[in-house]
Amino acid sequence: MPKLARELSATEVRRKTRPGVHAVGGVSGLLLNVAAGGSRSWILRTMVGGRRRDIGLGGFPDVTLKDARTRAREAKDQIRKGIDPVAERKAARAALMTDRAKELTFAEAARQCHAAKAAGFGNPKHRKDWISSLERYAFPDLGKLPIGDIELPHVLKVLEPMWTERTETATRVRQRIEAVITWATVSGYRTGENPARWAGNLKEVLPPPSKLARVNHFAALPWQDVPAFLVDLKQREGMGARALEFIIYTAARSAEVRLATRDEIDLKARLWTIPAERMKAGKAHRVPLSPAAVALLKALPVFHDSPYLFTAPRGGPLSDMSINSVTRRMKVPAVPHGFRSSFKDWSRTSTSYADEVSELALAHVNSDATRAAYARDELLPQRGRLMNEWARFLGKPARAGSVTSIRGRKRG
Repeated sequence: MPKLARELSATEVRRKTRPGVHAVGGVSGLLLNVAAGGSRSWILRTMVGGRRRDIGLGGFPDVTLKDARTRAREAKDQIRKGIDPVAERKAARAALMTDRAKELTFAEAARQCHAAKAAGFGNPKHRKDWISSLERYAFPDLGKLPIGDIELPHVLKVLEPMWTERTETATRVRQRIEAVITWATVSGYRTGENPARWAGNLKEVLPPPSKLARVNHFAALPWQDVPAFLVDLKQREGMGARALEFIIYTAARSAEVRLATRDEIDLKARLWTIPAERMKAGKAHRVPLSPAAVALLKALPVFHDSPYLFTAPRGGPLSDMSINSVTRRMKVPAVPHGFRSSFKDWSRTSTSYADEVSELALAHVNSDATRAAYARDELLPQRGRLMNEWARFLGKPARAGSVTSIRGRKRG
């Protein structure tokens, strides 16, 4: 029979600071382990199923000497009953993680994953874009789902609507969904394959982004056909249709319109100011509003629990899909972004405005001329007149080939 260690007092245990294991008595095999760094913890060294096992009982002094002896006796009682305390603890932990996985939603997992990655982002904009892209594209379909229940059909529901039309964005969203699910798997919230993985998974059901990117020019209507399309669009109900109408009047990007808030609009000045953080070029952009655009905004319902001009039925901003689906349902060979091209073609062929006026209207600051104009005064008066003439053209289809002067008079 092994010799029992002398039963130490609590004071004697507190004095044990030399690295190593120290028998404390009271229960056979109960040891205080002192690490080289000074931390101390309790171990029960005993036989389980014919093998020696070291069973952790907690850290000292959080677990007192008295509590350690109680835990050691309970563990020995389990062993005598044929129960492995370590296996029991692992099973309980696994059950707890399963229950937690049922409670942890994709949105919660995404935010925790984002926080864990915070130090690795190259700059604040990338850090913000990472989570905002998931909020915008993934949360509407995945946000409330338990992270452990997400499978391939759920991921495809997010990606398929934008895979061919917004391939670059869709690719980034896929990578970020994959990262969230990987984090959840490593953290014990789910098991099994990652349904957002590309190789051997999504690659088999989606076309390669590299091939799409080479041919993915934004489909656009000829500018002569836009007024007739707008007549039909005005008959359509829903926020997606109204947002698309506003896109056409302002020649703005879909994301700029979807995320527009009421406090960005000055109806009296007929001006929409888009903050820099929402602009592709990273600079605030002012958009002159035509009377038709102002009338559209005034007719929109106001949801006091939402800051957005175009609020989704379940609250929050519209999804990209909600606007894209409008053109699909209307069976027109164009995407929302394509109306910017229609506007540009109309301006180039049917007006005598300098090219930088329409370029600035499109927030294209990519040439010496547009950069100089932007630095000077953004050509706001000229852009205001241009947008008014665009609205008049949309409301009263002009004869193809006619040219409008800067002052609005037709030239043959």
